[in-house]
Amino acid sequence: MQLIKPNWAAPAHIHAYSTTRQGGVSQGEFLGLNLGQHVGDDPEHVANNRLLLTNHFNKAPNFCWLNQTHSTELIKLTNNTPQNVNADASWADSSQRTCVVMTADCLPVLITNKQGSFVAAIHAGWRGLCDGIVEKTLHRICNELALSTDDLLVWLGPCIGPEVFEVGDDVRDQFIQQNPLADDAFIAAETTGKWFANLHQLTKLRLTEFDGVNISESELCTFNDPELFYSYRRDGKTGRLATFIWID
Repeated sequence: MQLIKPNWAAPAHIHAYSTTRQGGVSQGEFLGLNLGQHVGDDPEHVANNRLLLTNHFNKAPNFCWLNQTHSTELIKLTNNTPQNVNADASWADSSQRTCVVMTADCLPVLITNKQGSFVAAIHAGWRGLCDGIVEKTLHRICNELALSTDDLLVWLGPCIGPEVFEVGDDVRDQFIQQNPLADDAFIAAETTGKWFANLHQLTKLRLTEFDGVNISESELCTFNDPELFYSYRRDGKTGRLATFIWID
């Protein structure tokens, strides 16, 4: 099992990782550590892969898997939160549960603060990002816990890179209508008439309203590394990676 650890300055009692497809028992298009139940893989293989992951992190509290729908729904996790609740972000301010999101090109975003008083995981595809899932999550957490944005730590994980993420005018227009500065995150794809979009840059633009936030980011591209990553844009039928975080 090959894992990616965020390159950020989170305190020692905060644990966070992204999976790769290395390891696991899935076969065919899903070869490796597929963690998605909804993609057509053998359910027993997915269950075994999830068991391999949780056994590897046997000190982590119970993983809370979400039913992700590209929404802006955020849920606070407790011991009673059921599995597969409809949401695209979760957060916790205790050590009861592990926040986890699945991706296969979309951007996983992890958040904590310098004190490690909370953790959050966000599934940020272009729809959720455009609709404000990152801002909504941070506003709710900061308001509920009365936190200073100066203490926030954000990690932008592996996703489809800006050289290969093609979108149409409709996607670009939606972002620019909300903030004209988003224009800088799109480069014309001359041969197709579409645009290459930079998910990391678009996310960092959304974070500018949070003064003092410390942003770290992975430079890994899911599309361009088939040995390490599942990619929906590259393969269509494929598995899902997980990005997760918990408080020790």
